[in-house]
Amino acid sequence: MRAYINNKPFDFDQEITILEAARQMGFFIPTLCAFKPLCHTPGTCAVCIVRVKRADGQELTLTSCKTPLEDGMEVDTISTQVKKMQRTQVALIFADHDMDCVTCGRYGNCELLQLARNLGVQKAPYTGKFIAERKVDHTDPAIELDVNKCVRCMRCVEVCNQIQGIGALRIDEIGTKAGVCLNGSKDWVDSTKCVRCGQCIMVCPTGALMSTDNVEKAREILEDENVISVVQFAPSVRATLGDAFGTLSGTNVEKRIIAGLKMMGANYVLDTNFSADVVIMEEGTELLNRVKDKHSVMPMFTSCCPGWVSFVEQHRPDMLDHLSTTRSPQAVLSSLAKTWLPEKIGCEPSKIRVISIMPCTAKKFEVGRDDMCAAGEGIPDMDISITTRELARMIQRAGIDLKEIDDGEFDTPFMSQGSGAGVIFGKSGGVAEAASRTLYHVLTGKEVNNVPFKPSNHPHVYKEAEMDEGGVKLKIAVVYGLANANKICDEVAAGTCDYNFIEVMTCPGGCVNGGGTIRFRGNYLNATSKRFEVLERADENSPVRQSHNNPMVKELYDEFLGEPNSHKAHQLLHTSYDDRSKTPAVPSIRHVWKKIQLG
Repeated sequence: MRAYINNKPFDFDQEITILEAARQMGFFIPTLCAFKPLCHTPGTCAVCIVRVKRADGQELTLTSCKTPLEDGMEVDTISTQVKKMQRTQVALIFADHDMDCVTCGRYGNCELLQLARNLGVQKAPYTGKFIAERKVDHTDPAIELDVNKCVRCMRCVEVCNQIQGIGALRIDEIGTKAGVCLNGSKDWVDSTKCVRCGQCIMVCPTGALMSTDNVEKAREILEDENVISVVQFAPSVRATLGDAFGTLSGTNVEKRIIAGLKMMGANYVLDTNFSADVVIMEEGTELLNRVKDKHSVMPMFTSCCPGWVSFVEQHRPDMLDHLSTTRSPQAVLSSLAKTWLPEKIGCEPSKIRVISIMPCTAKKFEVGRDDMCAAGEGIPDMDISITTRELARMIQRAGIDLKEIDDGEFDTPFMSQGSGAGVIFGKSGGVAEAASRTLYHVLTGKEVNNVPFKPSNHPHVYKEAEMDEGGVKLKIAVVYGLANANKICDEVAAGTCDYNFIEVMTCPGGCVNGGGTIRFRGNYLNATSKRFEVLERADENSPVRQSHNNPMVKELYDEFLGEPNSHKAHQLLHTSYDDRSKTPAVPSIRHVWKKIQLG
């Protein structure tokens, strides 16, 4: 079959849309709602309209993202008439759009503004003429919603349905009042569907969905001379922050992050890689204890991803006992910063303020969990969590050029060294790989830098590995995306799951694509492999490749905790979970009893 696009022939033998065909030929057709990474083509924005003449002579104006190319079809995408129609569509979008661009968190990275520039929109004649009062929701600690900036593209709805399988979002109302809203709740803070993963933010083309901004709160802590500011940053941050600074994209900016934080007033900069290693010690020990106890609940799921933990509490409470009780690396380090650190530096825990820098919006929600007070009631382990994007804004607002500053070094003799196993926590499969290195050592007494993982034939498993060492057989699975995780939960519930240990990450590819990481305008997940490479190189170049060989981890247990899964370790580094599937969190009997047991 042959069609003609802008008078040039295009041969095809299978169904293809006009938009796809035009792109293959190098013709630019503007799009807003159409989003290739999700195969999402609702045609709601109508910006991609083109003129079409069919083989029978019929002439039509059609959306190119939804219209299949036909044999003998003639398509016009570049004429003055077509471009004028496309500009008019953009102008109509501006008609009920909040135009206070300079105060928008997406300023400089807005797809709508970029689209207007590409099309040469020089004025918006309809701006403000069709404004309707739409919802602004700042109730949630993790995600903010401003429907006045919503363009009804439904990308957020699609990613929530497709990647996470949750369906927390929908389009509500009609006409100019229409926009994204939550299923089942009026305010975001009351939602028992949303897990705060932030993938909706990653695909939103405007500033309708944003993570809650804690930049100024973080700056106040750093500048407060009456407190001791402790800052930690996650493994993936060093692999992704550079994307916000152009020439540093795809590089490990760990040392520049340290330098920048010290310049902004941080008293101590700690490495979440360290607490990732501690998580391996605690979680790995817990796994082996479960394997040895025939009456224990198996398989065991990882618990370091707060979005996944929220999903289990809200959507799959039947899986609560399968979750490891070990806290996330963020929570582990924060607990130690309020307990072990005061002993090391000689201060009261109440003087310390912990800021964590995470690639994750769900971490903001985790800050408020009611059992995160290891130093005592009224002293939260975590004071504030900011995203990688917020860190980029902090650095920029402080007038610091990350490309030009000298490298910094961790200046603490504790909690500042992570192993190669700790750094790969930032990618999907990293937790499982790190755990397998230590499990191999415990079972054999030998060391290994890598336990081989292979792609899985299971439709919902990313990769897997098997270990048969020291009389213990383990089958390990790596899963990402909650839609996949839910299928695994179904198998566990049915008794057909043959895995012993299952790593689950909410976000595709893991933390490197978390809801708080650096996003690229108009793209989604396109930097995954590059970010993986940064973390893998850091692992390979690390002088210590296994969590159990981290000298600072050894010091922690020798001086403070005793041994993994000790009573003190349980008090400070473990947690319990609640069924939050129908109502806001209410302490369960199990939760209360856990606290009694831990003293």
